[in-house]
Amino acid sequence: MNERYELAIERIRSIVHEDTVAPVYRDYFQKVAGFILEIDAIKNRLEKKPNAECTLEELKSENENIYRDVTGEMYEESFANPAYTVKLFGKDLGQLLSFLYTEIRGEIPYVYEKRTEYLAICNELFIEIYNCFEGVEIPDYKELKSIVYWYASDYCDVFLADRIEEQLNPEAAFATDIIMQSDLTDLRYLYYYGEYVSENEWKTAMHLNTLPQQTIDRMAEVYTEGYRKGFELAGIDLSKKSVVNIRYQLGFERVIKKAIENFAAMGLRPSIYRAAVSAVTKKGQHKIGFCGGSPNKQYEYDHRNDQGLFMDKKLIERKLDVMKNAYEQHKELAAKFAGPAVMEVFGEEPFAPLQKAEAISLSEKQEQLSVTYDSKAGQLTNQYIKGEERSFTIIAYPVPEIGEQYEEIFNEIIRINTLDADLYARIQQALIDALDKGEYVHILGKGKNTTDLKVQLYHLNNPEKETIFENCVADVNIPVGEVFTSPVLEGTDGVLYVSKVYLHELQYKDLRLEFKDGRITDYSCSNFEDAEEGKKFIKSNLLHNHDTLPMGEFAIGTNTTAYVVGKKYQIEDKLPILIAEKTGPHFAVGDTCYSWSEENKVYNRDGKEIVAKDNSISILRKEDVSKAYFHCHTDITIPYDELAEISVVQSDGTKTTILKDGRFVLEGTEPLNEPFRDDCL
Repeated sequence: MNERYELAIERIRSIVHEDTVAPVYRDYFQKVAGFILEIDAIKNRLEKKPNAECTLEELKSENENIYRDVTGEMYEESFANPAYTVKLFGKDLGQLLSFLYTEIRGEIPYVYEKRTEYLAICNELFIEIYNCFEGVEIPDYKELKSIVYWYASDYCDVFLADRIEEQLNPEAAFATDIIMQSDLTDLRYLYYYGEYVSENEWKTAMHLNTLPQQTIDRMAEVYTEGYRKGFELAGIDLSKKSVVNIRYQLGFERVIKKAIENFAAMGLRPSIYRAAVSAVTKKGQHKIGFCGGSPNKQYEYDHRNDQGLFMDKKLIERKLDVMKNAYEQHKELAAKFAGPAVMEVFGEEPFAPLQKAEAISLSEKQEQLSVTYDSKAGQLTNQYIKGEERSFTIIAYPVPEIGEQYEEIFNEIIRINTLDADLYARIQQALIDALDKGEYVHILGKGKNTTDLKVQLYHLNNPEKETIFENCVADVNIPVGEVFTSPVLEGTDGVLYVSKVYLHELQYKDLRLEFKDGRITDYSCSNFEDAEEGKKFIKSNLLHNHDTLPMGEFAIGTNTTAYVVGKKYQIEDKLPILIAEKTGPHFAVGDTCYSWSEENKVYNRDGKEIVAKDNSISILRKEDVSKAYFHCHTDITIPYDELAEISVVQSDGTKTTILKDGRFVLEGTEPLNEPFRDDCL
């Protein structure tokens, strides 16, 4: 592999000075070759002078240099920008060359992880494409596209297979070693990963270093105990598991280090893998795994569909074969995989992307292939990591970009994440007692909010022993503050409207979804002047290319403390859905909360079994599992101040009002209004 790498580098060194391609393409190839040589210089530096021997200034300068080309105004004339390359080279060649440079930029993490094989593969792809441009005015586009296709096909058994192993095997310990072996008071460690280090990561690490160990321990305990409780409440034996997957953003290493120690006491070792960087393994612009800051969210959005350059049925089948072989090879590790423990961040400026016609997009056929792949990949994963035997937890903290009052907000979020679960359990039980008597719930917006929605509820056969709603008190889903159920689809009708919401790092304005029998029948937003562009945006990013999705969850959030904090600091639009979903009623589109684990018996604290776990789609798993799941679940919240009323209606027409004009009015829920009074909201 070293020989392959060196041969490629020698060829690339000569490209920088050659004039064998047409002048219009020369600058592109010379600059991309120059970038590869920068990566080679880092490789040589790491071999001769490890990170720990470098000064902070050296590491910081190196990080800035390799990411500069896609940051700020530099991106406008970067070959990573499809709008720029299409302008220079035309649509077909422009898209392909922008893809190629973006794929080459994946060498940044590869070089820090010392993955010589990955570097060689990418460099050979670059050379093969370059060869097609030599001695001709216009290269054969079909030949270029074929090269890209076989790159993706031939090497998915490297990129994809390795990714599955990294998920399962704690011996793949690149990030773990940085966390556990570094002096975390010396912020040079942030540059050891090869991720982009923005002020958010830097200032987060600085802030955590000012906190007493007691506070760090408290943050870690909430995170790890939530994970443990998830297994306990679901009746899953955690002692049979040995691996926990930790996902986080750089800067939180002090908390993660303590969490690793806590997990070790439970018999769990961490697998910590990086968010994917290759189009072969990426899932849109979503980052699953550890990551640094984003050098440019528009850049990441522009390349979310790069797989459209090579995706076809044959490649999808090959990827599924690679997945199966990888899981089969590591099936013992898969059986001991407990699930993810996720620490999210929030507070960045909401991102409303530009829709660039020059960016690669999926054809209608490819959208369907993508849906098929997600379905089959989900089924395959569940064969080896059984849904009924795994759990998760998720928690979120702000980053400094949230504003000048960052430290105050950070402390408030610690408080929110550690609210009295017992108090909320009692209050939420009052809600559940009322809801369990209902046939349906009516949600009505006020003012500009045009929500008018009827949510049909499961019929209880034995109310003394059964319940419809789960009493959520900060286990897998931190912080406390919701009661939720899987609604009956048939009879769930109406309009859901939210003036502004932030989902999967994308902002939606005036989001409107229409439901009939629990399925989305129409949708719109005002992000773009062209209504059709808004529809495409929603279908791609919210519906995940499905023609429709069902309402998989209905919940009433009760965390008025979090709502008031959002209002007080004017960060409502920056709160992550994890917290935002607790600040009003929310509705998830996609799978139910119990997908892949419907057969597990789950009980509330009062001893009643939660029986509303299926709907008429998810129950199809008993006949054809491919028809039961959508492999997505997105929560959409209506804030309290946009609500006229939430009421539950019984079969005889009796109506019980739960919330009126944004305040809880049901007997037993009065303490939820105290934060409003304290802050005069």
